[in-house]
Amino acid sequence: MHTTFFCPRCGGMTREYRNPSPTVDLVIYEPELGVLLIERANIPHGFALPGGFVDLGESVEEAAVREAREETGLDVELTGLLGVYSRPDRDPRGHTLSTVFTGRAKDPAMLRAGDDAGHAAFYSLAALPEGIVFDHAEILQDFTKALAGLRTMSPIWK
Repeated sequence: MHTTFFCPRCGGMTREYRNPSPTVDLVIYEPELGVLLIERANIPHGFALPGGFVDLGESVEEAAVREAREETGLDVELTGLLGVYSRPDRDPRGHTLSTVFTGRAKDPAMLRAGDDAGHAAFYSLAALPEGIVFDHAEILQDFTKALAGLRTMSPIWK
């Protein structure tokens, strides 16, 4: 979808495209510790998977690794592609399209909240906190199904 308008600088016709914003989310899972969630410092407040917007010139894989480092202090290795989540109402701030990866922390002891995360911690999949935002509860359900062999994940292609 786009809108055509006159450019205020040059007077020529131009288009503004209104497309979903590309984002990434990352399920960082350690069998002994659980799944990593951040407590968001920004609206919408609540618990979320580490993630964020893909920067111009960045692959989704690079964005996932960067967002994990910014929000949790962890260097991660991507282990799989869980899926793409694109429901228009998944983010109350606007339509986003998220590529969701799975990963593991190279050193879980380095965990620290950063960027827009007020807190970061591992939680058992059987005892997740209340107030999970966006569609991250659905993503975690899909991840739990994948662990049980009831859903497939794709490998990361390089």
